[in-house]
Amino acid sequence: MSDQMPNLQPQFLTVGEGEAAREIAMLVRPAHAGNNAPTLVWLSGYRSDMSGTKALELDGLAGELGTACIRLDYSGHGLSGGSFRDGTISRWVEEALTVIRHVAPERVILVGSSMGGWIALRLAQELARLDGPKLEGPKLEGMALIAPAPDFTSELIEPNLKAKERKSLAERGYFEERSQYSPEPNIYTLALIEDGRKNRVLDGMIETGCPVHILQGMKDPDVPHAHAMRLVEHLPADDVVLTFIRDGDHRLSRPGDIALILSAVKGVIRTAMAGQ
Repeated sequence: MSDQMPNLQPQFLTVGEGEAAREIAMLVRPAHAGNNAPTLVWLSGYRSDMSGTKALELDGLAGELGTACIRLDYSGHGLSGGSFRDGTISRWVEEALTVIRHVAPERVILVGSSMGGWIALRLAQELARLDGPKLEGPKLEGMALIAPAPDFTSELIEPNLKAKERKSLAERGYFEERSQYSPEPNIYTLALIEDGRKNRVLDGMIETGCPVHILQGMKDPDVPHAHAMRLVEHLPADDVVLTFIRDGDHRLSRPGDIALILSAVKGVIRTAMAGQ
């Protein structure tokens, strides 16, 4: 097991300039010699980090398969610098893209959980823009999205805002919401919500150019399973598999859930390798 899971040390990369500069933490597992499978990239959810259960399990899978794996903490999360309240989808996409381009793998598979699914879909768009005569970014070979929450600010938060929350947004620039997963409340800022509108992906066809496997719990209290079905409708050009977990919640961190996630990732890797 020690060969599969070396003691990775965090590296830090400065993203942004001037007052917008922040130190982003990342853990990069190198591939075993001769392994040319795509690099796995873990993208966490809102207020989650690269040391969570699913992130560690993905890294463990990479160790078993000998493939490379990149994990990072968005600004305001985990080991990274920056204030959480300054966080927006645009900032977190910029950070993830900068880390990927810094590590510079040739091919990647994006694995995104909850908000990380939205980040992954935006990264697909950004990587497509980099794909030109002078390739500046890796080729996207596949995606595994776990309870993906694209456009959650405009689709899941804004329509359900209570009067006191709207008042707090207007007067304080944020509102707090009790969290099921932490003693600390969730904080949603006006900047996050306004920036979310600029990063919408469910307002047209999404072209990832790669296979996509979506795993969604049907008892998810945070992201309704209908949201995953809607996402599939916006991926008409891609090879999409949607797996519903009948008793699954939002976190999908039970042993059985983890087994399904890792199996999905292996399937995406096999498809990518078969297409070489």
